[in-house]
Amino acid sequence: MRQQRAAPAPGPVNAGAIAAFAKSLAARPALTRAAYVRDATLLAALAGETALATLAPRDLRRMLATLHGRGLSGRSLARVLSSWRALYRFLLEHDPAIGENPCAGLKAPKSARRLPDALSPDEAVRLVEIAGADPDLVRDRALLELLYSSGLRLSELAGVDIDRVDLERGEVRVWGKGQKERIVPVGAPAQAAIRAWLVLRAAIPGADAGALFVGKSGARMSARTIERRLALWATRQGLSRHVHPHMLRHSFASHLLQSSGDLRAVQELLGHASIASTQVYTHLDFQYLAKAYDRAHPRAKRRRT
Repeated sequence: MRQQRAAPAPGPVNAGAIAAFAKSLAARPALTRAAYVRDATLLAALAGETALATLAPRDLRRMLATLHGRGLSGRSLARVLSSWRALYRFLLEHDPAIGENPCAGLKAPKSARRLPDALSPDEAVRLVEIAGADPDLVRDRALLELLYSSGLRLSELAGVDIDRVDLERGEVRVWGKGQKERIVPVGAPAQAAIRAWLVLRAAIPGADAGALFVGKSGARMSARTIERRLALWATRQGLSRHVHPHMLRHSFASHLLQSSGDLRAVQELLGHASIASTQVYTHLDFQYLAKAYDRAHPRAKRRRT
C-alpha cells in the first residue's frame, strides 16, 4: 500500500488551532481522524503565518488551485475540501468572530470519471466456484458467492449476521451507507454455499454468536481478512489481475444491467441514494452492446474481400 506523504508542519500562528481540532476528532474512526488532521495541517502550511481565522474564500480557492497544479485529482481535492469544511465548523464553534465558513460555496474541480473494473461473467463464476470440503474452503465459497450474488459492499459483507440471512426467502438484510437498511436477493448457488458453511460453522468452538463469517478462532472475519482471502482466490483460480471486493460489486451491477437493462432495479439493489451513481454502469453496458453490434451487424464494419 502506498504510504501517505506527511503534510508540512503548520506555522506557529496556527499550530494551536490544528492541535485543538485534532483533539476534537478523538471519537472519529482512526483513518478519518488521520485524513482530517493531515488535510487541515496542509491548509495551515499553505497559509504560512496567516491565521486560519482570517482566510477568505478567495484565499482557499487559490490554495485549491495550487494543489490542483501539483497534480491532485478532483476526487482528492474534494476530500481535502471536506476536511477544511470540518476544520472551519470547529473553528466557528470556538471563535464566533470568524463570522462565516470561508469554505461555503467552494467546489473542487471535477475529474474524469473512470469506469469501474469488472470481471467477465466467466471470470466471476470461475472465481467463486471453490471446490473442497475443508471448513476454510466451504466458508470462502459461501463468502464469495454471497458477495457476487448480492453485490454487497465490503463493510456490509463483513457485518452480516446469521439472523439477517433468510435462506427460505432467499434474501439478506444489510446496513448500508448512512445506516440505511436494505433487503437484497441471494441467488440459489449462494444459498446452497451458505447452508453448507453453517453446518461446519456450528462445530467451531466459541464462534461469535452473531457473525455469519468467522475464522478458526471463532471471531468475526474482518474486512481486511476478507480482502486477503479474495486476492488469494483470484490467484488460485487463475485470474490474471488483482481482484478486490468492490470489483465483484461492480461485476454484479454490470452483469445484472446487461441482462435486465433495468437501471432503477440495479440502483435499488446496490443501495445507491442517487441514480447518478448507478449510471456509470450504463457505460459498461454500452461497451458490451457495442462489441455485440460489431460482431453481429452486417453493416457494422467493412468486410474484407
